[in-house]
Amino acid sequence: MSATHSRSAAFFDLDKTIIAKSSTLAFSKPFFAGGLINRRSVIRSAYAQFVFAASGADPDQMDKMRAYLTDLVAGWDVNVVRQSVAETLHTIIDPLVYEEAVQLIADHHAAGRDVIIVSASGSEVVEPIGAMLGADHVIATRLVEEDGRYTGEIEFYAYGENKALAITELAEQNGYDLENSFAYSDSETDAPMLAAVGRPYAVNPDKALRKIAVEESWPILEFDRPIALRSKLALETPKQKAVAASVVMGALGMVGAVVLSTRRRNRRP
Repeated sequence: MSATHSRSAAFFDLDKTIIAKSSTLAFSKPFFAGGLINRRSVIRSAYAQFVFAASGADPDQMDKMRAYLTDLVAGWDVNVVRQSVAETLHTIIDPLVYEEAVQLIADHHAAGRDVIIVSASGSEVVEPIGAMLGADHVIATRLVEEDGRYTGEIEFYAYGENKALAITELAEQNGYDLENSFAYSDSETDAPMLAAVGRPYAVNPDKALRKIAVEESWPILEFDRPIALRSKLALETPKQKAVAASVVMGALGMVGAVVLSTRRRNRRP
């Protein structure tokens, strides 16, 4: 039985909507430092960031990027990935967050709405970012894990129509009235997600989404002020303090687990 639809929510794409870069590719240097990728992969990621920033990512580019990244992560140690993200989260992501997006998130929370981040990037990257931003839920791509490593297969790809299906399912579970809910994105590929709510907004839209927004009379927003997130959020509310504590404790926990594992291996004869 579905919950009664009695409240609204706000759904945010992540890349170029909340932050100014691809969240996954932004971690290429920490992944290199952690021994997960080689220098050539870092260069390819930097080039992909340039293309993404210059023109946005169309469906063909996204498919190529997805295939490249899933092939790249096959065999990676899941804990090393999570540790790399936790240790560098604020250094990498903090300066990339749009001030306008942070304010919108705060406004929606003040109005009593849940905030949900919906991203094609992997959950290992998106979930810590969501915690840092105080999001109530995260919808992200999930990779198949086996014996603590990625197989290179995708369990769920949060992209295109899948985003719309996922937010519809979440709305059923949590009682969101989608007709009175909000959605924000920059890309044509997120048109299904935007169309799934009654209050869609195109943010920094690519050419194709701008055309759709004009045709559908969707409002267009321009975000252009990346800020240091910690200078924006004073962490004054109990929820913000709890979020900050969970991120710190999560990072410390992962680092501790790796250190303990290393010590145990070193003790073996």
